[in-house]
Amino acid sequence: MGAEIIQLPISKKNRRRAEDKFGAPVMKLGFTLIPNLLLQAQGRLKISPVQLTVLAQLFQHWWNADDDPFPSKETIARRLGKSERTIQHYLTQLETAKLIKRVPRFKSHKGQTSNGYDLSGLVVKLAELEPEFTKTAEQKRLKQKKIETASGA
Repeated sequence: MGAEIIQLPISKKNRRRAEDKFGAPVMKLGFTLIPNLLLQAQGRLKISPVQLTVLAQLFQHWWNADDDPFPSKETIARRLGKSERTIQHYLTQLETAKLIKRVPRFKSHKGQTSNGYDLSGLVVKLAELEPEFTKTAEQKRLKQKKIETASGA
C-alpha cells in the first residue's frame, strides 16, 4: 500500500516571497527595486505619479550602481503609452528638481545615442530624508511596544 502525502498548510511567514504573491511565471520575467522611502516620501519630494513611473522605468535599467541607466525616451514612451515629447517633459521636470541628471552618450562614428540618467540627486535627497523617517518609524515602534506592554500582550 502506497504512502499518502499530506499537504501541510504554508505559514504566512513563508508566503512572503514575490513568487507567492505574483506567481512564478510573472516573477521569472524579473522585478525592479524601488526603495520604500521613495514611495513614502513621494509627496515630500513633489514627485507626481507619472514622474514616479518614469523613475521606475529608469530603475528597471539601473543594473549596476556605478553605471547610469540609459533607456531611450522611445522605450519609456511606448511602455507608458505616452509620446516621446511628453516623456522628455517629465524628464526635464525631474532634472529641474535635481533628482536626475541627463548624461549625453555617443556611439563611435554614429553620433549621439540615448542619454544616460544619473540618479545621484535622488539618492542624495533620499539619504537626507532617511534620518527623519527612521526616527518616525522608531517612535511608532516604541509607542506600539508601550501599548502592548500596557495591555499585557
